[in-house]
Amino acid sequence: MAPVKKPAAKKPAAKKPAVKKAAAKKPAAKKPAAKKPAVKKPVAKKPAVKKPAAKKPAVKKPAVKKAAEKKPVKKAAVKKPAVKAAPVKKPEAKAAPVKKPAEVKPVATVAAVTKPAEKKPPVPKPAAAKPAEVLDPNVKFRNLFDAFAQGKLPFAQGYIVSSFFNPTSAYSIYEVVSYAGVKEIFVTDTGLQFITGGKKLYVLVEPDTYHNKPLEPVSRAEGERIPKRFNELETIIAKNQTRIMVSKDPNETYGSFTILKPQGVNFAVIFYNLPDLYTSLASFFEDSLNKQRRVPQSDAKRAAQLISSIVEKSMGFKGEYE
Repeated sequence: MAPVKKPAAKKPAAKKPAVKKAAAKKPAAKKPAAKKPAVKKPVAKKPAVKKPAAKKPAVKKPAVKKAAEKKPVKKAAVKKPAVKAAPVKKPEAKAAPVKKPAEVKPVATVAAVTKPAEKKPPVPKPAAAKPAEVLDPNVKFRNLFDAFAQGKLPFAQGYIVSSFFNPTSAYSIYEVVSYAGVKEIFVTDTGLQFITGGKKLYVLVEPDTYHNKPLEPVSRAEGERIPKRFNELETIIAKNQTRIMVSKDPNETYGSFTILKPQGVNFAVIFYNLPDLYTSLASFFEDSLNKQRRVPQSDAKRAAQLISSIVEKSMGFKGEYE
């Protein structure tokens, strides 16, 4: 019975063409070669890798960001001008050296200021020292122009007495000027100009032989007038009928005044502010009225005391002069 089955095996021999089909399957083996294109499909997946390559451009995008960062680097370059602003601060550091010369300049200016300040005080300082020199009773006053030439003219305060004598008669005018706080004294063509205010007192000596007695002193001729009327004068009539007229009040001088350089027998003297100043002033006028203007001794003394008392009362160095 088993052999019977063998012919059944022959039927499979008829299936040999089916084996050929198996040969056809060889191309199926080529299909594995087609699988190689399946490998190519992973190659298609490589484009998928290209997608990561697209991610690389994404990396390039950070590269763009780097460029953007480079642009901020340009902004950093803009910050470099900010660094240039720091050099602007360096000029501020230069301002600090400027402060150094500023410190040097004040020292120079202080020295410069103190030097002129020392130059100006020397004139008042001698004035303060000179009264100490003239404490000698024989040096109560000096010739005004000699005192100026010798640097002994006080700037702080003083009295100046000037005379204007008529060359043909005993007719005379005296001027007493008080001053204080002189800013400047300089020589002019006619005399000395004082840059300061002051007060001026007039004394008029009219001899008995004067031809215009009734005429107000303010209205008299040049060289004979004073800016006063009779009712503004204190009058003393001497024994020889000479009239000595003294201003009741002094005239104010503003800004500056000039003392004329004396001619002939005239004089201009400066009195120092000593303790016995007014006594010295009275003694000076008594002597001048008696010896130079022919006023009797007793009348000259009385007139001199009147002059001294008015000067002390209305022209003293108190109040505005202190």
